[in-house]
Amino acid sequence: MTTKKAFIFDLDGVIVDTAKYHFLAWQKIAQELNINFTLEDNELLKGVSRVRSLDIILELGKVEASQEDKNRWLIQKNEEYLTYLVDMDQSEILAGVLPVLQFLKDKKQPIALGSASKNARPILEKTGIIHYFDAIVDGNDVTNAKPDPEVFLIAAQALGIKPEDAIVFEDSVAGVQAANIAKMISIGIGEEKTLHEAKYIFEDFTHIELAFIEKLINK
Repeated sequence: MTTKKAFIFDLDGVIVDTAKYHFLAWQKIAQELNINFTLEDNELLKGVSRVRSLDIILELGKVEASQEDKNRWLIQKNEEYLTYLVDMDQSEILAGVLPVLQFLKDKKQPIALGSASKNARPILEKTGIIHYFDAIVDGNDVTNAKPDPEVFLIAAQALGIKPEDAIVFEDSVAGVQAANIAKMISIGIGEEKTLHEAKYIFEDFTHIELAFIEKLINK
């Protein structure tokens, strides 16, 4: 009998590099507010909800705003971001991701998406990989942002797998912390100095051997 584990993937920075589009959209808002918003500042927004991201940018610029203004900027940011997604295709998938997804599918392992993005489904559709996922939990399904583990706990439940039998791929500190809080195995995708709280860390998916995935399944 094959062991079943839940493999849960974040989206931005793990499966696709849409972080660059988020940055450009936020930067445009920041420029209109005369806030200097850099790539380094953008690291603060990884794994964070759209509402909290705007608050962080306003805090950086020491800008006070009404809820009406905030709502308008949130809509404006999303509309700007969506313009970058129009031409997305499979070429946007990060290197090494597809072989891992296919290996998990061949091994009949349950796969879920656990992302703060509210645009997760259209991105998965445009990149042609939505069929790999048995469950999709995104920003439309949760009330608490990472590091709260809600998104991952819902994903594991949707797959019918206990949290301790779940493996999470994340590129953000908040995401790694959420996986750890949920008692799941956290795999950081990115720099070790940033993601040192993860149980395992890989620069990207090209550094993950399928034998390692096999061990996770059988562990």
